[in-house]
Amino acid sequence: MKLRISRDELLTALQRVQGVVEKRNTMPQLSNILVEAKPEGVDVTATDLEIGMRGLYKATVQEPGAITLSARKVFEILKELPAGEVELTVGENNWATIRSGKSQFKIVGLPGGDYPALPSIEREGLTPLTGSGLLELIRKTLFAVGDNDARYILNGLLVTLLVSEKKTTLRLVGTDGHRLALAEQELASAGGKEAAKEIKAIIPKKAAFEMRRLLEEGDGDPLIGFTKNLMIFRKSGLLLTSRLMEGNYPNYQQVIPKEKDQYKQVSVDRLEMEGALRRVAVLSRDKTNAVKLTLAPGKMTLFSSNPDFGEATEELSAQYKGEALTTGFNARYLLDVLGVMDGEAVSLQMDNPLSPCLVREPGNAGFTCVVMPIKV
Repeated sequence: MKLRISRDELLTALQRVQGVVEKRNTMPQLSNILVEAKPEGVDVTATDLEIGMRGLYKATVQEPGAITLSARKVFEILKELPAGEVELTVGENNWATIRSGKSQFKIVGLPGGDYPALPSIEREGLTPLTGSGLLELIRKTLFAVGDNDARYILNGLLVTLLVSEKKTTLRLVGTDGHRLALAEQELASAGGKEAAKEIKAIIPKKAAFEMRRLLEEGDGDPLIGFTKNLMIFRKSGLLLTSRLMEGNYPNYQQVIPKEKDQYKQVSVDRLEMEGALRRVAVLSRDKTNAVKLTLAPGKMTLFSSNPDFGEATEELSAQYKGEALTTGFNARYLLDVLGVMDGEAVSLQMDNPLSPCLVREPGNAGFTCVVMPIKV
């Protein structure tokens, strides 16, 4: 195998797959990437057996072939090389030589034929979506997904795709039991002539994170599709596949409080509240990040205390007319919600100090967040 490729092109390929490559080194092959030289260019593939990514990159191929190489080491080498062309040659015993200018690196590889194959994918049946819209939905829900939660299913993002003749709507839901985020948007004007359908699937947090990274690059709109146990995501020459998570997602509709007239509702400036929360949280207890929130007509007061360090108080002007109410929150959970909002104001609604708090963005009916209070 012998090829020449632009250093930047190969570096882009390596950057994209770093998040997919298996870090725990359970199988030597999974910490590697598969490099396949073909007449039309170079295919770079990575998988951890759950998630797989493949992309085709421009290169001058003199001798076709395949090899697997350490994803981390090749990435580290390319980062240090200057811009220009890189020559990759594979010799006997799967030794690969990387040359650039006067630099030369020899790396031990493994046979390409031993690399786990990605599932075979049909191009039919994929639904086109707008990239910016999908990116927005992932951004507004991914923060609420569980991280190594004991309840396995909470480590995934619930995706509901509603396709009809008139429109395609996508709804994403993430929760870790302490907070829940729901975002919904119409992402295509027409679903085509196929019959109306609703597809529900739970994708791992890692897969959603990789989708977000690819969407942040821009470059065209994606296609998405689901089989019985697989999600397929295509975007401008890139293919991302992920196994779906098996299990029943919690009934999130039951968690979202129904808006009632007697609910206490407050509206505050989002950036002011975010800044005040950050400051007051500095003196909150480390594990709980507990901040006491008190509402009174026209104002909101934030308070935290820590027996080892002291206490902090900050008052904000707020649109509130009800009776005084005192409750408590994990400041980090509220900051995560405020961080994904875009509007100037934020609205908080709750029934009593221990009821779920509904956090909304005025003017954005497609986004809903629920944060559970804590005792302080």
